[in-house]
Amino acid sequence: MGIRPLLIVLLLLAVSCSGPKPHSYQKSKALMDTFITITVVSDSEATAGAAIEKAFVRLEQFGNMINFFSPDSELSMVNNNAGVAATHVSPETLEVIDKALYVAEKSGGAFDPTIGPIMQLWDFHKNTKPEDAEVKRRLPLVNYRNVRIDRKHSTVFLTRKGMLLDLGGIAKGYAADLAVETLGKQGIRSGIVAVAGDIKAFGYRPDGKPWNIGIKNPRQKGEKDEIIATIPLSDKAISTAGDYERFFIMNGQRYHHIMNPATGYPAYGTRSVSVVADKGVFADGFDNAIFVLGPEKGRKLIEQLNRDFPADAFIIYDNGSEYITTGINGLLKHEKEH
Repeated sequence: MGIRPLLIVLLLLAVSCSGPKPHSYQKSKALMDTFITITVVSDSEATAGAAIEKAFVRLEQFGNMINFFSPDSELSMVNNNAGVAATHVSPETLEVIDKALYVAEKSGGAFDPTIGPIMQLWDFHKNTKPEDAEVKRRLPLVNYRNVRIDRKHSTVFLTRKGMLLDLGGIAKGYAADLAVETLGKQGIRSGIVAVAGDIKAFGYRPDGKPWNIGIKNPRQKGEKDEIIATIPLSDKAISTAGDYERFFIMNGQRYHHIMNPATGYPAYGTRSVSVVADKGVFADGFDNAIFVLGPEKGRKLIEQLNRDFPADAFIIYDNGSEYITTGINGLLKHEKEH
């Protein structure tokens, strides 16, 4: 089942058949266990369609490589060989794992791609939580430092038997980067790739303005998506981690899918974190890390990131208060009071 997007592309420009000037063209497809929408700007519908299809093909290939649930995926082969042997993987799989380890290191393990053994215990479809004893038993298997990458031979090795890599917290942002790269090779210079809630905007709309992206209200009322804020973006990625994406409430407690690797239970203190960065893979990974770290440590992390690359965040805490970094404070527009 696909995940409902956390971010909504607000502007859908009409396609005109007259004149040679560029217009926007859009296609959607179910891939990577979610819904992917690609919008491009082109002066030719045929060119736009062909480019979008090439991007979809590459995303399907990548999705097959890192599918946690498919026994034939490269990721499953890595997991099956945990504690046994190194596994040769494709350049894309190696790179996304490498980026995941970078995020893990920078966040002090608040994001950890070896969270797989814990994620297996939670069932958000059946609204069931695991036994405390089972969480405690598996927790020692969660440690990104026990992942070995050999870039020369393109191999990945998990040093402990029972370890499981789960790239669900970073793969969609990386996929958005791949799609934009593919579109660029086809001559597309402007558009948006939305892999569920992970969005990468590049270039400008046909009217010369940035793409306008909406951020969902984490405590909306009703089924219809409610936008809490919007932000104009060009050549940037944005990703949101929210406690409303997959969750259930039991005995008055909200249990959601953003796990604290240190405890094996959901992280609390925050409702949603939206991160803006140049690369989708970093926006996707660090939104989870900041969410897990909570109010104070999360703020410190986003400040530290700016020493390495431009990064901004819009954070909504459990009490409804907000934190907006200075880089986007003048750009972010609130839609309504909440």
